[in-house]
Amino acid sequence: MQAPAVLSLAAALLLASCAAPPPPKRFGSVTGLKPGKEAYYRQLHAAAWPSILAKIKDCNIRNYSIYRSEIDGKAYLFSYFEYVGRDFAADMKKMAADPETQRWWKETDPCQLPLPAARKKHGIWAEAEEVFHTE
Repeated sequence: MQAPAVLSLAAALLLASCAAPPPPKRFGSVTGLKPGKEAYYRQLHAAAWPSILAKIKDCNIRNYSIYRSEIDGKAYLFSYFEYVGRDFAADMKKMAADPETQRWWKETDPCQLPLPAARKKHGIWAEAEEVFHTE
């Protein structure tokens, strides 16, 4: 009678390891774009470093886009991505600790103009609240 119990346990472990990942969590954020920095910012993203693209994927970020808009003569960037991992805080910590990511941010951060909500948290991007979604 032990063999079926062992098989049942093995089957349960196999099924648990194949469990579907959590549904993606969507994130939106906004920051300003400094006057005179747009061309460089676009140039950086037109040729994003392969190491940065790999780190984004490694940190469970998918479907990442950055949009530009102008409001009252000021340029703003809107970021959207989907997180498909299980521990967002740990993945963001891993990304922030990456030397190549730090080097990338030294290039991009001076182009951005944080909004007051981001500055209060010593950040660059202010989180945006999702108010609607449909598939």
